[in-house]
Parts: sequence; C-alpha cells; structure tokens
Amino acid sequence: MSAETFYVAKTNTLEIATAINIGNATNKIIWQNIALALGVKVLVLILGAMGMATLWEAVIADVGVALLAILNAVRIQRMKF
Repeated sequence: MSAETFYVAKTNTLEIATAINIGNATNKIIWQNIALALGVKVLVLILGAMGMATLWEAVIADVGVALLAILNAVRIQRMKF
C-alpha cells in the first residue's frame, strides 16, 4: 500500500476534506522545519569554517533548532480544521 492510498470507511466527505487539510498543514510545517534546520546548520558550518563558531556553539545551535522544530510541529495540534 502506498502513502497516498487509504481506505474510506465512512461516506462523510467532510471528514475526507478535513483529512486533506490536516495533511496539507502538516506538509507545510514539515518543510518549514527542514528549511530551518538546514539553514541553521549551514550558518554554523560557515561560521565554523571561518573560525567564528566553536563546537559548543554548534551543539547549542543544533539542540536549539531541534527544540524549535518540535515547538513548530506542536502547532498542528492547536489548529482548527
């Protein structure tokens, strides 16, 4: 079974539309998290190559961006669909 295949047990089309809206919002947040993580990692990589960032700063940036990604992902639970 592929990711886009699912079984509809109910005939309520409103629930299908809600599921699609949740999926679209989730996809948007996923791409935001990916862009944020890669952006911070590239920035720390450049600063480290120039000698302006230490290992501890890189670790703190990595943990910080992970926490921001988690908090960003939690937003999906507060959305009204």
